Amino acid sequence: MARLVMKFGGTSVADIDHIRNVARHVKREVDAGHEVAVVVSAMAGTTNQLVAWTRAASRLHDAREYDTVVAAGEQITCGLLAIVLQDLGVNARSWLGWQIPIRTDAAHGAARIADINGAILVERMARGQVAVIAGFQGIGPDNRVSTFGRGGSDTTAVAIAAAVGADRCDIYTDVDGVYTTDPRIVPKARRLPRVSYEEMLEMASLGAKVLQVRSVEMAMVHGVRTFVRSSFTDPGSPELIGYDEPPGTLICDEDEIVEEKVVTGIAYSKDDAQISLRRVADKPGVAAAVFIPLAEANINVDMIVQNISEDGSLTDLTFTVPIADFDRAQQVLEASRERIGYQVKQGSTDVAKISIIGIGMRSHAGVAAEAFQALAARGINIRAITTSEIKISMLIDASYTELAVRTLHSLYGLDNN
Repeated sequence: MARLVMKFGGTSVADIDHIRNVARHVKREVDAGHEVAVVVSAMAGTTNQLVAWTRAASRLHDAREYDTVVAAGEQITCGLLAIVLQDLGVNARSWLGWQIPIRTDAAHGAARIADINGAILVERMARGQVAVIAGFQGIGPDNRVSTFGRGGSDTTAVAIAAAVGADRCDIYTDVDGVYTTDPRIVPKARRLPRVSYEEMLEMASLGAKVLQVRSVEMAMVHGVRTFVRSSFTDPGSPELIGYDEPPGTLICDEDEIVEEKVVTGIAYSKDDAQISLRRVADKPGVAAAVFIPLAEANINVDMIVQNISEDGSLTDLTFTVPIADFDRAQQVLEASRERIGYQVKQGSTDVAKISIIGIGMRSHAGVAAEAFQALAARGINIRAITTSEIKISMLIDASYTELAVRTLHSLYGLDNN
């Protein structure tokens, strides 16, 4: 017997028929003797509608009232799932964030979890009751409902798993696991049986949409073994019976991964924009003059490349920002032009970030050189590069995205079964 937290996203609970399918997945685990808690998202499209109504009511709405409105989606889903489970003979009860309680900070609309008291959930689960929990929401210091930002139900599920000491957190979604890259670009992409927390964190932050970044961070900090699997597999399929090896991808500590491949996967993102400041005086304080105003505007900067002129008097700075912040970043830099002293400012949104990820890179040399050589042979120019122990990211022209992904996927043997 295990203690499981099962999380179902919006496409998995899109309508009543989908909710009935989810209930069958839950009943399968209950019938196997496991203690179960379930976390649900709003039905597909519901949150978008609620956000649209809020904005239509007022462009400058109170964030506390925004949370009151958008939290309703998950409340509806958890109530409906509890009803369907009860109809199947499963002892189930719905829970909202404030009832547990899930306590958060005061940042309405983007709250972070401060504390969860899992005692009452553990007690109910031990008595055989399934807790059906509304994801994405908690209660702030002002005793008002707070929400975690888009994708926050993943974070709720992992946090609940940590609070109740779950053996595993199963994230059910519309894909059957984490792949070596996007199968729509590379048909030979393979599902990975296991991925380390560090690798998954890089993948999530670099374009893979399977898991929300904050949920992976929380899983890594608390050591929550997290399993990505499909909700669209028949709940009664024989391959799903059994706790240990159902189909999917386990995100876990690297100590659980027997064979560490040099490269685990290739990720890509078209969510970045490039900004270049040309002919800036090369003197102390210039970088601060560029990046402090951006930080004060809450604009994240990722890749940074600096080129010094031959005589050392001037420098060019190139960096990336989220494409959603591109126009605002341009305005911030224009306002700081006199302080920075750049002569030319250039920008481009037609770029893509391609990333090579793998914990095995820590102990293998030459991974970057091989990538640079392979891309050059395909005529792909690299605009900027950043690295870490387990990641190499390169900024290229967006038109070469698919070619670059396929080239690197083949280069590191990821096409092979």
